[in-house]
Amino acid sequence: MAGEPQADCLFCKIVSGDVPATVVHESDTTYAFRDINPQAPTHVLVVPKAHYPDAASLAAAEPAFAADVLRVAGEIATAEGLDSTGFRIVFNTGAGAGQTVFHAHAHVLGGRGLQWPPG
Repeated sequence: MAGEPQADCLFCKIVSGDVPATVVHESDTTYAFRDINPQAPTHVLVVPKAHYPDAASLAAAEPAFAADVLRVAGEIATAEGLDSTGFRIVFNTGAGAGQTVFHAHAHVLGGRGLQWPPG
């Protein structure tokens, strides 16, 4: 069920503390941690604590939680010193877009030049 922790979800396990992660931020609704396979010098994932399979379903069901994820992503970029050089916030939605963990999440990427299109 959307919003409820899923036993087979890696990010639900990270949020619950069952799987370790390098946490950079936690709020009532969000959890942020460093990506274990960073694609840039700074690569942080921001997830809602509630389980939704992708950003679109999160935004449809809980617009305030989706806004929290985006707000926290910006705060992390600032805290990591990326606001002066530029950064990217990415939501991959669906396997065809490169989503590999089906729990909504934002990638905060920066610390190097980022090309367009992204790949």
